[in-house]
Amino acid sequence: MRELILGGARSGKSRLAEIRATESGLRVVYVATALPLDAEMSRRIEHHRARRCPDWGLVVEPLDLAAALRRHAAADVCLLVDCLTLWLSNVLFSGEAACQAEAGEAVCCQRLAGATQALIDLLPQLPGHVILVSNEVGCGIVPMAALSRLFADEQGRLNQRVAAVCDRVTLVAAGLPLTLK
Repeated sequence: MRELILGGARSGKSRLAEIRATESGLRVVYVATALPLDAEMSRRIEHHRARRCPDWGLVVEPLDLAAALRRHAAADVCLLVDCLTLWLSNVLFSGEAACQAEAGEAVCCQRLAGATQALIDLLPQLPGHVILVSNEVGCGIVPMAALSRLFADEQGRLNQRVAAVCDRVTLVAAGLPLTLK
């Protein structure tokens, strides 16, 4: 089973993903994409860590998500990826796309396209249960800055592509899940 859980910031999406991972009855491996690059992010990571079951496995992979999922997927494992939004940001800022967007150039980021395609191709093949958490960023206004527009566009495209290969898609708002697929 593949499932995508979407929502805004502090919507309850991660909590719902943790509940579903626990309910799966499988061994859970938490795949974190965030890095503690500053004090505020360190606090966020600690908040998530404190909520998790202590016997869950942990894999930190900020860039090569497809490889990490391939390595840790098994029939008796539930992989919980939190979150695709930070992963996308990590990949975007590790390549040339951000510089191109700021310079007003047409964006063609091979690294981002390759990483996204690798994830989309791999997801249907993985054994076990995979839960992916992602932010829904398309409900607001179109950002003014080119880099922000690039990010919002790529996040929307990523969410659409992941949703297409998932068996279940849930939108969370105010802690309330709404099944989309």
